[in-house]
Amino acid sequence: MSQALMTLKLLLPFQIFADKTGVSRIVAETREGSFGLLPHRLDCVAALAPGILTYQTESDGEVFVAVDEGVLVKTGTDVLISVRRAIYGTDLGKLRDTVEKEFLTLDEHERSARTVTAKLAAGFLRRFVAFHNE
Repeated sequence: MSQALMTLKLLLPFQIFADKTGVSRIVAETREGSFGLLPHRLDCVAALAPGILTYQTESDGEVFVAVDEGVLVKTGTDVLISVRRAIYGTDLGKLRDTVEKEFLTLDEHERSARTVTAKLAAGFLRRFVAFHNE
């Protein structure tokens, strides 16, 4: 009896980062911790945290990818992962540093944009509550 293998598609906002067949296992990280996927695991959806994604194929062996936050969807033997950013690497130490430096820290522009958005939302809510109470 032959073992079913998975198909992995790793998507970035504007391109396909990886499209692999013959994937025997995947390990991903969520806010609750890491978990593994095997071909016969039940279908699932998971919100991914910035971290190291690992997958294994017979041709490539074990592959490490630093990924930013995103979503993983497993249906049957198809696994679709959509993340904001991804970087291949062979040195786990360097990849972990990349995750900490680039993915876990927001740049100044992104921080200011989030601050402005939060202020706009708070102002809208204050006006809405005041209007509702009139």
